[in-house]
Amino acid sequence: MTEPQQQWTETIESHHSVFELKLGEVWRYKDLVYMFVKRDFVSSFKQTILGPVWFFINPIFTTLVYILVFGNLAKLPTDGAPKILFYLVGVTLWNYFSSCLTGTSSTFTGNASIFGKVYFPRLVTPISVVISNLMKFGVQFLLFLCFFFYYWYQGEVHPNLWILATPFLILLMAAFALGAGMIFSAMTTKYRDLNMLLGFGVSLYMYATPVIYPVSALSGIWKKLAMGNPLTGIFECFKYGWLGKGDFSALMLGISTLIIFIILAMGTIIFNKVEKSFMDTV
Repeated sequence: MTEPQQQWTETIESHHSVFELKLGEVWRYKDLVYMFVKRDFVSSFKQTILGPVWFFINPIFTTLVYILVFGNLAKLPTDGAPKILFYLVGVTLWNYFSSCLTGTSSTFTGNASIFGKVYFPRLVTPISVVISNLMKFGVQFLLFLCFFFYYWYQGEVHPNLWILATPFLILLMAAFALGAGMIFSAMTTKYRDLNMLLGFGVSLYMYATPVIYPVSALSGIWKKLAMGNPLTGIFECFKYGWLGKGDFSALMLGISTLIIFIILAMGTIIFNKVEKSFMDTV
């Protein structure tokens, strides 16, 4: 005699759309976001002697190296802007983007032990990374302002109204890093090799971004390729607004905005899809 087939009386499954960011639910967990931000900020400098002073040391020494190598030895142009300001802008912006990207890319693998024990919106983790790095960016931006006001007083830089676009540019960088990071975090649940590849790729990507050179120094196919880089419009707009230098147009920023919107949408879809079953593979 065969046993009767069992019938499930309850099925627990996610009903949210893959297109949904669930920002309302994230807002309800804002205290958790604050705890993650505090954790990331404190853990960065725990058991260090200088602590937050490293926020200043890192961009200063990096800028000095860029001035020596790319400014004096390679003699790359800076569109007439003071070298220290030109490279400090690039270093400050790049540090924020790269830190956000590498941080969000380990969302699933780095927090699997937490995800497996308690429920909370998984988007809380990458958003907290973006916010904690924004605090670091703010400190380094203050350093940039100190040099900026000095050269402004000397009459060597001429800011314009594009300076008002700064909050939008920071938001675009955060959105780009968040979207790309969510894509990589979803892929690394199955392919751990991507963690190592990402670190190498980010280093190469810096040289494809106008960090150490202006877009005006490029021509032909290289300039067209640079226009396809979402960070190009952001970096050039920032330099043009604050320093009054650079080969910038509103079209360049529009292209960057469109590409970043597409990447963020793709990242949201992939992240929400993998979120439902990543504990089976991580």
